Amino acid sequence: MSLILCRQEPVKHPYYFEGLGVRLFSSQELCYVIYHNPLLVMDNFVDNSLIEFIRDDLDMAFLALKLVKLQQSGEDGDEILAVILHECDYYNAAEVNRFRQKLAAYRRLPEAEFLKERADYLFSKKQYGKAVAEYQRILELPKGNRVDDVFRAKIYNNLGASYARLFMTNKAYQAYVKSFDLVKNSEVLKRICHLAQWNKGLVLNERFQALITEELKRETEEERRKAEELAGQADSLLELEKLFQKDPIKRFQGAGELVQKWKQEYRNIMS
Repeated sequence: MSLILCRQEPVKHPYYFEGLGVRLFSSQELCYVIYHNPLLVMDNFVDNSLIEFIRDDLDMAFLALKLVKLQQSGEDGDEILAVILHECDYYNAAEVNRFRQKLAAYRRLPEAEFLKERADYLFSKKQYGKAVAEYQRILELPKGNRVDDVFRAKIYNNLGASYARLFMTNKAYQAYVKSFDLVKNSEVLKRICHLAQWNKGLVLNERFQALITEELKRETEEERRKAEELAGQADSLLELEKLFQKDPIKRFQGAGELVQKWKQEYRNIMS
């Protein structure tokens, strides 16, 4: 996947941003990614490979040297990000200040809440594999400092949702069970019911077999039916439908491109 905004600078080796699974071809794209994804660039984003990209491919040797000196002097990493935005002249001073304020607000969060913000953001960007790693990291934190049973129940619920989107239904089930055991949430019970209907081979323990009533089964089946109707209008399916309306040669070429696109999306989700 690539990100192309305005002009394309003469970049021979685009920079791969693993956080979103995109390749960057210009200073504008670099700034756009930093500005709109602060949670993904706040830690260890500015490294030697990025500085080399700025120096060699963007032909911004002055900025690269400035970044090296800032790092050597122990400058705050968040301020280094702001320097990139300022020097590339893609955002104005007011916008850069708002970016600084946003970073400062995130830094004031307790560690567990900050990690949850980042994990939830990765989930929203369909980076489910990365989200799983972040949620597991949160669960390794000691209790206290706002990490209570209610908070952990939310993390287990979101972990279950991530596993479900990775088609790991057994792990999703285990996470949902832990969430439900901490806080007896009916919505979590409904998600367990959905999993069981989705994966007929999933074996629920006797406790959940008793908790999942016939009424709940009918309710989740109706929700699934509506979801399937909406899925029939999904962009990927509409894309296929348009593809098969083309002549055979264009159809063959388009099918190859579409498969490559789906493969890349799958790699991004699983990474």
